[in-house]
Amino acid sequence: MRRAETLSPPPAAAGPAASAAGPAAAARSDWATLARLLPYLWVYKFRVIAALACLIVAKVANVGVPLLLKQLVDALSIPLGDPRAALVVPAGLLLAYGALRLSTSLFTELRELVFAKATEGASRSISLQVFQHLHALSLRFHLERQTGGMTRDIERGTRGVQSLISYSLYSILPTLVEVSLVLGLLAVKFDAMFAWITLAALVVYISFTVLVTEWRTTFRKTMNELDSSSHSKAIDSLLNYETVKYFNNEAFEAKRYDESLDRL
Repeated sequence: MRRAETLSPPPAAAGPAASAAGPAAAARSDWATLARLLPYLWVYKFRVIAALACLIVAKVANVGVPLLLKQLVDALSIPLGDPRAALVVPAGLLLAYGALRLSTSLFTELRELVFAKATEGASRSISLQVFQHLHALSLRFHLERQTGGMTRDIERGTRGVQSLISYSLYSILPTLVEVSLVLGLLAVKFDAMFAWITLAALVVYISFTVLVTEWRTTFRKTMNELDSSSHSKAIDSLLNYETVKYFNNEAFEAKRYDESLDRL
């Protein structure tokens, strides 16, 4: 359907590198993907360090809120005649409690503000590198590749990088820091057995989450492939609008597109 298909492609194809990219990408682990993203983030190392510092301060303040609330409630048992009843409880503990609650929100928002440029900058660098790589590929690759699917893959990849960085810094890492602090408090303030019971429950939960995530990844990949396929049919049909109209193939193209949407 594409007019460019009438050209005879040169004998030099995309080569083994292109064919080997698929298995290599499929075999790459999540940790390898994160390690590959680190150089792009480390360009903004001061922002990364500042964001991690804000993360730790926010979690320490968040864990300190219930501890200070305990002290505040315990202080209510001070006799009325004691001068501390008028000074410590209203002035000291309440102000400290409010400051901790404010610090939790303040440093959480500050972390996102500081790290936003690093996230967008890394996505920009990766997108530019992919764009330059596509221009460096052979003519045969672009003749055999559907434009709609390729643009969809680039768009999905850019969003995936942003999501991976966001989940790592805004969800996974804060949770690990907070869990470590809570386990330490359980071991110090209570019996160490409470910490071990909580840790065992977390290990079971994380193991279950990882197994289910690995299981559903195959379905997610299939869905992405079908999404790219349907997008390819729509975009390539519109790019070759004149050819479709010339051969009166509107119904045929609509049927192909509907079948792709049905599978998706």
